[in-house]
Amino acid sequence: MKQRHCLNFLNCDGSAFVYDCDLNYHKMAPVCCFKQFPTHQQVSQHSGNMDMYAVPSPGIPGCPPGLEYLTTVDQLLIKQKVEVVEALVGFESNNKYEVRNVMGQNVFYAVEENDCLSRQCCGPLRPFNIHVLDNFGQEIISITRPLKCMSCFFPCCLQELEVQAPPGNTVGYVIQQWHPLSPKFIVANEHNEPVLKIHGPFCGWSCLPDVDFEILTMDEVSKIGKISKQWTGLLREAFTDADNFGIQFPMDLDVRMKAVMIGACFLIDFMFFETTN
Repeated sequence: MKQRHCLNFLNCDGSAFVYDCDLNYHKMAPVCCFKQFPTHQQVSQHSGNMDMYAVPSPGIPGCPPGLEYLTTVDQLLIKQKVEVVEALVGFESNNKYEVRNVMGQNVFYAVEENDCLSRQCCGPLRPFNIHVLDNFGQEIISITRPLKCMSCFFPCCLQELEVQAPPGNTVGYVIQQWHPLSPKFIVANEHNEPVLKIHGPFCGWSCLPDVDFEILTMDEVSKIGKISKQWTGLLREAFTDADNFGIQFPMDLDVRMKAVMIGACFLIDFMFFETTN
């Protein structure tokens, strides 16, 4: 069986931490780690249960490697994993997400890479790198957010992030537009040319159970999709910052823009729905 690398990062205490394809945490000495991931045949067998893995499509001309599956979907569900320690003591940890299709199958996994100082001092304002992995543990999307200040009333240092697919190949950007009351974003292609807009409700309205951020054409005439923050239950909403999001977009939307929409969802989560310690 072919072996693939786990994600291996340096922790704040000098040790290493590794996430496997199931987002399990492993702490060890800072050495290279290997893990065996399921073969394509095994993934296909799991997908027959309709609750495990989504089978990736073969290579498609013009489609960035790893994004082939996105050509077959018009909806995704992003579920943030609940961190027990974070819920109990308020110690901010790296966010981890599962990306699923409408049948509940795991499509991708996403893991935040960050240091403990940034997490504790900057809270939801922190810069981050989010690594999106396929079901074989291969990184297919890299999302980077630099450190910027955030306010509804000051137009300086607006939020932005860059999406690469595969890592090293930029496919688009999400750029915040200044507005005193409502969240507004530009979705741009790899050349920083505006392609779509995202408009949210009054200052994010993070206190509401269900919140929709509309995906619009550049002329703002047509609504082609939305990013929705979904209610996850009273206890989970009250004591954790683990959120569920749904993304809807046209089936024929450029697969690169679909990848950028996943990045936009993470940015919206951090900006409006992550609690501050």
